[in-house]
This record gives sequence, C-alpha cells and structure tokens, in this order.
Amino acid sequence: MKKTLAIVLALMMAASLIAFTACGKKDTVTDDQNDKDVQNEQNVGDTQNDQTDDTKDDETKSDSDVAYVTGKGTLVVGITEYEPMNYKEDGKWTGFDTEFAEAVAEKLGVKAEFVEIDWDNKVFELNSKAIDCVWNGMTLTTEVLNSMNCSNPYVVNAQVLVMNKDKIGDYTTVESLKDLTFVAEAGSAGAAAIADAGYTATEVGTQADALMEVAAGAEDACVIDITMANAMTGEGTNYADLTYGLSLTSEEYGIGFRKDSDLTERVNGIIDELNKDGTLPALAEKYGLTLALDAE
Repeated sequence: MKKTLAIVLALMMAASLIAFTACGKKDTVTDDQNDKDVQNEQNVGDTQNDQTDDTKDDETKSDSDVAYVTGKGTLVVGITEYEPMNYKEDGKWTGFDTEFAEAVAEKLGVKAEFVEIDWDNKVFELNSKAIDCVWNGMTLTTEVLNSMNCSNPYVVNAQVLVMNKDKIGDYTTVESLKDLTFVAEAGSAGAAAIADAGYTATEVGTQADALMEVAAGAEDACVIDITMANAMTGEGTNYADLTYGLSLTSEEYGIGFRKDSDLTERVNGIIDELNKDGTLPALAEKYGLTLALDAE
C-alpha cells in the first residue's frame, strides 16, 4: 500500500513538472513573439519615416526651377520681336536680351531657347511652364512685380512719344498732346503711360505694329520704349520719317520668373558676374543701351 502511494505521488510530481515546463516554454515563446512584433513595428515606422523624408526631398526638388531647368538642359525664354532687345537677323534671334540670355544660360550649364509669346498672356505662359522666364525688355511695372518674381533691374528705359519728324517739335508737354490720336502695344508700359497722361490709345499686338500704324498715317503718334525708338526710327532705318521726342516716363527693365522661383536669386548672381567681368557693359555699348547696374 505504501509502495502504491509512493508511485502515485511520484507520478503526480512528474506531471506537475511537465506542466510547469510547458508553461515556461509557452511564456518564453510569447515573449519572443512580442519582442519580434515590437521590432517589426519599429522597422515599419523607420521605413515609413525614410519614405516620408524621401518624398519631402522629391517635393523640394520638384519645387526648384533651377533643378527643373538644369534637368531638362534648356532655359526657355519668352519673347516678342523687339529691336534691339530680341529680333531676327538672317532667320536667327539676336539682340541685347538674346545675347544676355545666352550668356546666363551658359553659366547655368544649359542652352537658351527662344519662344515668341502673346505679350498679354505672358504670366499664363510662365505659370504653365510653357516658358521659364520673360526676358524681352520688360518694364518693371507694379503689375509685373505683383504677378512675377523679378530680377534686379539691368537696363534704364523711358517711354517716349514717336511721330512724324516734321511735327514732333510742336509737342513738348503732356498738355500739348490733347488733340493727337495714339496707338500702343496692348498691356505695355507705353499704353500705361498714355493712360496715366489722361489719354486713350488704339491697342495693337506689338510695339513694331504701333510704329507701322504711325508710319502709315493711321494714328498720329505712338508711345514706345526709347530703346526701340532709338534703334528703329530716324535716318538709316525703315522709319526714316519718324523720330522720338517727349519722354512720358522713366523706368527699368527686368527679367520675370515664376512666383517664389529660386531661379531669380541664381540669375541675379550671374548678372552680377557678367557685369563685373565686362560682358554686360560690352553688350550695352554694342546695342546703345544704358545699364541700371554699376560695374565694380
């Protein structure tokens, strides 16, 4: 009887030991699994953070116009035909702004590509990325400054009265213009100058069109940039019977970029370089322009 009892007790103790060991193993497995789950969650979190950082980097790059321009290898410049800034000679674009833009593009490590635009739609063309900048003897008006991110001024300009050389001597004040009919490029500084003087003007597509209207006798006078008037009127030009006189405004030219574009600061730096190394002063002398910059 004692022997039987001893055997039963031994069996009970063995069963308890087996159960305890099994529980211990189960707890260990559970703990190990919990540790693995925590580690996996940390790894997923780290991966998500890395992906978020990469996305932010990609977004930053996509917002950079410098990266955009250098990535495609071209600086697309929006222009109109406007001598001496941008005009064609033997089928190729030339002029002060043309050569200026080419010099800046070279410094950026890209090629300048010139695209004719509708001047009234220049902001739309810019924001839609059809062009990368507006670089065409553009006056830095309040409207321009509000709609674009603009470079520092680089050329001094004025809006001047252009009409028949035999009559212009009679018009030396704003008040004396009251009986004249005017024509101007739509949306131009010339059109604004006429309006500011209290007069109205027929609007045409370009400043060149305005000159043609006056030469044909359709209008008495136009108001255009002095840079163009100097290049395209008087003896030795296609408009030898026209000349310019009264200045209605003085102003400065700048380059227009998209709002918040990092190209503006980059190009401003290059403009300073080209001014200091003599490139810009040489171009200004070549095309008879006055720089708004001081060479150092």
